Amino acid sequence: MKRLRIGIFKLTSCDGCQLSLLNLEERLLEMFKFYDIVHFKEGTDRTVKGSFDIAIIEGSITTDRQKEEVFNIREQARKVITIGACATSGGIQALRNWASLGEFKSYVYPSVETIESLSVSIPVNEHIYVDYELWGCPVSTEAIEEVLVAFILEKRPALPLYSLCMECKKKAIPCILVSSGQPCLGPVTKAGCGALCTHFRRPCYGCFGPKEGANINSLAGIFEGLDIPERDFIKLLDKMNSYAYRKARIEGIHE
Repeated sequence: MKRLRIGIFKLTSCDGCQLSLLNLEERLLEMFKFYDIVHFKEGTDRTVKGSFDIAIIEGSITTDRQKEEVFNIREQARKVITIGACATSGGIQALRNWASLGEFKSYVYPSVETIESLSVSIPVNEHIYVDYELWGCPVSTEAIEEVLVAFILEKRPALPLYSLCMECKKKAIPCILVSSGQPCLGPVTKAGCGALCTHFRRPCYGCFGPKEGANINSLAGIFEGLDIPERDFIKLLDKMNSYAYRKARIEGIHE
């Protein structure tokens, strides 16, 4: 069997999702029977020119150079997969979308005029067609394995489409929102983390992004009933998936 050529690319991100891929360890070595990783700067300095069967992209687009890069990747790849909150939702750097980029720069850099950056940070799919998105901050190792195996078998990855609340019910975890009145984003957040935070009685803060059809405004009403100010609700949404939650909320208002 001819091995599939795979390229792994990084845009603006922390590298955490690529590390999740490396954390497959022995299982990743087994996949080398089916995949030939020809571009992966996080894991090897080997680079082979040519097209890709699969291109995996981590990170959001925050510069003009990155816009050009993703167009080139799309032209060279048969399939494109984005992994992690940055690539699928703009990442925590998307907080600039609701603020002054110049002000943000002044807090971080001594010479802001040397920093070239777009005024917004947005997902990869806002620029090119993406065949599959893998959410999470970071993505789970198990989910990456499922996606890579699914593409070998040419089937759709068997990943959950329901909310985090379903994972809590499966594990008999009492609802934090109902039982203790803590501001939990579980009802509107994709499952996939294994209910890690809620297992330890901590509310979900949305690292896997909004589930399809998430009713953000209904949850806002529940928070209001708990005397949680609108400002605090927005702060809760404005983390690694700020762009996606705000977009889902606006779409819900229009509906």
